[in-house]
Amino acid sequence: MQARYYTLREAKAALPIVKALMSQVQEARSEILRLRPEIWPVLQKAAQNGGNAAAGEVYTQFDKLESGVKGILEMGILVKDIDQGLIDFLAIRNGREVYLCWKHGEEELSFWHDVHAGFGGRQPIDPADF
Repeated sequence: MQARYYTLREAKAALPIVKALMSQVQEARSEILRLRPEIWPVLQKAAQNGGNAAAGEVYTQFDKLESGVKGILEMGILVKDIDQGLIDFLAIRNGREVYLCWKHGEEELSFWHDVHAGFGGRQPIDPADF
């Protein structure tokens, strides 16, 4: 699944769906950690690679996690960190590719960062720039 370019308006409009999908991912992640904390590193990698046999005992939760991640990816949005619930919308700011950045638990889409800067380089969105 390939990332697509989002305008600020499109990303904000997609955010309610992303929030619901990421909430599903986070709930499933929490349940997996509760049931089988030792299996989380395997499942974390498997979620983006189509599954893993080690997921047998926690299949239902893994399925929810995987379907939430895939739902976000199918929208052309990048899942950067499952643990933090961090996603990026590819966008154009002043003629350059950047990411509109959202983290699970944030109410609004309020930050952006350069594609090479990462989460630590987040800056507040100025709508005039997008």
